[in-house]
Amino acid sequence: MDCNQVFVSKVKRLIVVFTLLIAFLSIKIDTFAQVDSAVVPVDSVVAGSAEAVSGEHGAAKHGEEKFEPTKVIMEHIADSHMWHLWGHTSLPLPVILYTANGLEVFSSGNFHHGEHDYNGKYNNYRLEEDHIKVVGADGKIDEEASKSVLDFSITKNVAAMFVAILIILIVFISVARAYKKRVGKAPKGLQSLIEPIIVFVRDDIAKPNIGHKYAKFMPYLLTVFFFIWFNNLLGLIPIFPGGANVTGNIALTFVMALGTMIIVNINGNKYYWKHILTPDVPWWLYPIMIPVELIGIISKPFALMIRLFANITAGHIIVLSLISLIFIFETAWISPVSVAFVIFMDVLELLVAFLQAFIFTLLTALFIGMAVEEHH
Repeated sequence: MDCNQVFVSKVKRLIVVFTLLIAFLSIKIDTFAQVDSAVVPVDSVVAGSAEAVSGEHGAAKHGEEKFEPTKVIMEHIADSHMWHLWGHTSLPLPVILYTANGLEVFSSGNFHHGEHDYNGKYNNYRLEEDHIKVVGADGKIDEEASKSVLDFSITKNVAAMFVAILIILIVFISVARAYKKRVGKAPKGLQSLIEPIIVFVRDDIAKPNIGHKYAKFMPYLLTVFFFIWFNNLLGLIPIFPGGANVTGNIALTFVMALGTMIIVNINGNKYYWKHILTPDVPWWLYPIMIPVELIGIISKPFALMIRLFANITAGHIIVLSLISLIFIFETAWISPVSVAFVIFMDVLELLVAFLQAFIFTLLTALFIGMAVEEHH
């Protein structure tokens, strides 16, 4: 049995044990609930007292918000106009709105976590489920006016993307300076960490899939690889400046996939377009094959977009779901199991962070290679 089979079997065993433990705790809680409901007070005075006490406790607990795991998880993986730091402290971000009357710029801190409306230059605004809405004179949301407002705000994902870009610039500018200072010498420090990764992208991704024209596309491939990898790693850090779900945002993966599609089709040679528009099949199959080939132009980048978005989002959801079990069962007994699985998933996510950057770059190089391939 090889190492891969052993690893898979161990993971399956852990999942089975974890599932049985959850089922046991669920049965145990349901049993206790049935026992409690079966106890009926006999004495009327005691019953009245119990009712009064329970009423007081009910009033006291009425203000407590019930834990909703779905809501909490979606809030963490979704974009936001504020960057949560700790407790009730958040970093306000710039709100940039283009209205029919002109541009409005203000801080998201004016919403006070969505508890207050903001009286802007042209409209009154309200933060409703992290979407900015226009408030009418009657104090209600004006949906028609809200649709005409274009939101160009710097949200949490955009700010996190800027942080990742800044880190990439710092890393590669320092490495470039090291190459200038140490010409002909062995790499040292950060240079020795980044150089093997660059060589890996060149020798194992670009050259085998693109061929002798690989050098032209190396800047794009390296940018894509390190941008995805750095954002994935930052997303695993639970505190500022991490915690944002950048590569798990469908809008970002759409733009990256669109960039790949544009580069592939702009650099496609005559053989590439001949295969699409006049494929080597009998002429009566053209009405079927040409639409299929044209759909393939879109379906390839579409697969890139969905793969990256789904894998990163799924990883965040699994980790948050495991943490939520502690609050769902409201018992400390589940904590060791939940924390152990969270640590296991975080370690696995480190591999996934690199793997998703590798797969996106590899498929991009493969699509480019298919477009620039020369037929002899």
